[in-house]
Amino acid sequence: MKLYYHPLSGHSHRARLFLSLLGVEHELIEVDLMTAQHKSPEYLKLNRFGQVPVLVDGDSKIADSNAILVYLAKKLGKTDWLPEGSEGAAAIQRWLSVAAGEIAYGPAAARLITVFGAKYDADQVIARAHGVLKIIDSELEGKKFIAQNHPTIADIALYSYIARAPEGNVDISGYPNVNAWLRRIEELPGFVEFQKTAVGLEVAG
Repeated sequence: MKLYYHPLSGHSHRARLFLSLLGVEHELIEVDLMTAQHKSPEYLKLNRFGQVPVLVDGDSKIADSNAILVYLAKKLGKTDWLPEGSEGAAAIQRWLSVAAGEIAYGPAAARLITVFGAKYDADQVIARAHGVLKIIDSELEGKKFIAQNHPTIADIALYSYIARAPEGNVDISGYPNVNAWLRRIEELPGFVEFQKTAVGLEVAG
């Protein structure tokens, strides 16, 4: 398998992290976002939206980080990471939607300002980030993981941008359940760290 990615992309990290946790051999191919390689005609053949990551598995080209998580779990029969039952699968989908929605427009957007110079309203996206973090912290009360009593792709989808939320000036110190959950993910065999950037609150850290 080949993973087209960028080391500062949380979406890319989701895919890379899951591949590593599963112990899947893969080749990492870095896409240069600064020179707009992701908008080149060659790359647009892999993903018409011009986004990272893309997983290439033989003749299969899987774009979108959450789709990659689903593809890997299904292809490898990892029903612990993605249950087959309707209720379990629905619980996972709920949090994949949160990752693509509230996380993308909250902590991920806040980090895009400081890391990539995105033109968002910082106060607005930081407020959104705290809104979703409060919900997730409450959801994790008395639980080890977000959707099941063991890690699933829902945890992987949420992890990267929450872990690096301080880079977008989102203080996560007031969310004890979230921080305990982050540590549990980081202790999983095969965990790979999301590359840090010295911006936002991380400057003081």
